Amino acid sequence: MKLCTLELQSPQGGAPRAGVVTERGIVDLNAANPRLPSSVLGILEAGALDEARAAVSDALKVGRETLLDPAKVRWRTPIPRPPSVRDFYAFEAHVKKGFEKRGEPMPKEWYEIPVYYRSGNHNIIGADEDVLWPRFTEKFDYELELAAVIGRRGTNVAAADAREYIAGYMVMNDFSARDIQKREMKVRLGPAKGKDWCTALGPVLVTADEVGDPYNLTMTARVNGEEWSRGNSGTIYWKFEQMIEFLTTDDTVFPGDVIGSGTVGTGCGLELDRWVKPGDVMELEIEKIGVLRNRVVKR
Repeated sequence: MKLCTLELQSPQGGAPRAGVVTERGIVDLNAANPRLPSSVLGILEAGALDEARAAVSDALKVGRETLLDPAKVRWRTPIPRPPSVRDFYAFEAHVKKGFEKRGEPMPKEWYEIPVYYRSGNHNIIGADEDVLWPRFTEKFDYELELAAVIGRRGTNVAAADAREYIAGYMVMNDFSARDIQKREMKVRLGPAKGKDWCTALGPVLVTADEVGDPYNLTMTARVNGEEWSRGNSGTIYWKFEQMIEFLTTDDTVFPGDVIGSGTVGTGCGLELDRWVKPGDVMELEIEKIGVLRNRVVKR
């Protein structure tokens, strides 16, 4: 399933609601089954993915009049306020390039544990939403990432069992203010202000069964239609299963928690010495998931 969060386009607007994108249109899940929670997060928390699938099947049998036109809805990020966003540093090519640019050796500890930082879970946008250029940076950057979404609560989860805890995947753009990030990292704390002012997630949450193998997905980034980055999720060093095992060691993950893969090799302007400018449109695309498109707008 391709789960989405949408609003009907009307003068009155409307509360965001959970839907499923199909080839024939969008199924409004709560309309199809009023017993279902009205949000994607609520569906995950209720463990109701199977009920959502049944609602989609029933709606498609009824006919087109029960489906929403994708052109007549406003897309939101699938989970507007996830319980947490933890971003890992899992692609060796990206990590090596970063240390190389800083004139520092690759730390051996990176190969010993899958490290991560907490990003802001309160400033999340979705596809086709503008991202504001923060006034505290001169170097705005995109970062092309694959995000896994937790589907069930878990503590001390073994890597061998971790796939059972992944509900699905999204495209992630981990926007970065590189200049302030560089300054705060010099005191060995963060990243914080350089990252948590905004993150884009979407355009849909594709369930794990539909994605299949998450380690063989083409990942591309375009700016104003020009391809800047191309990589593959299979080049990841630390897999999501290892991340979850490390993360849940005497700790707990909850439905809706977002786990970022970190940036795929060449997947950001920092690596390329190319920088996004106000007015630019970034398109991050991951095979089987979709295109996450955002325009940069100067304040």
